[in-house]
Amino acid sequence: MVDMKSLQALFGGTFDPVHYGHLKPVETLANLIGLSRVIVMPNNVPPHRPQPEATSAQRKTMLELAIADKPLFTLDERELLRDTPSYTAQTLKEWREEQGPDAPLAFIIGQDSLLTFPTWHDYETILDNTHLIVCRRPGYPLEMAQEQHQRWLEKHLTHTPDDLHRLPAGKIYLAETPWFNVSATLIRERLENGESCDDLMPKAVLDYINLHGLYR
Repeated sequence: MVDMKSLQALFGGTFDPVHYGHLKPVETLANLIGLSRVIVMPNNVPPHRPQPEATSAQRKTMLELAIADKPLFTLDERELLRDTPSYTAQTLKEWREEQGPDAPLAFIIGQDSLLTFPTWHDYETILDNTHLIVCRRPGYPLEMAQEQHQRWLEKHLTHTPDDLHRLPAGKIYLAETPWFNVSATLIRERLENGESCDDLMPKAVLDYINLHGLYR
């Protein structure tokens, strides 16, 4: 009998700001595959993208407000406490060491991230430490650009969520999560133009943004 309560997943991002496009697909995913806990981990210095507009402290506070009434989520601020670029492979290795060799662990990414995954620092070590759960995004191909990376994907692919609970790491699962056409970029543009974002993020987060005059 598979212990459906043991699988934990880590969900990283810049969260600048956090919005429903982050939260809702992951909540659906938790119901679909029986996830007991999702650890939200904001990046401090993302190595391969523009630096966040809000400070680390502001992004952390917005996340705390967004998940305050959602017991599925917990916040891990280890990357915010680093002054150097955060490499996912290193963080996941640390997490595995803390959780022990047998705990089923997963890392949640979007389909767009899967396609660039082989460019990540030490990417081949990530599946030694966790599974990958990929949230589908319309308009992105399901095939990797290079044949060797496609072979890597097919080698690790599973269509059975049970594998994620049964094994500690090593599988890639493409999840049929709903797509919310919301991006942090869209939200920042709307806020700059004084347009409403009520339907895009939790009210507590929007109130905080307005109170502190963020993204203006």
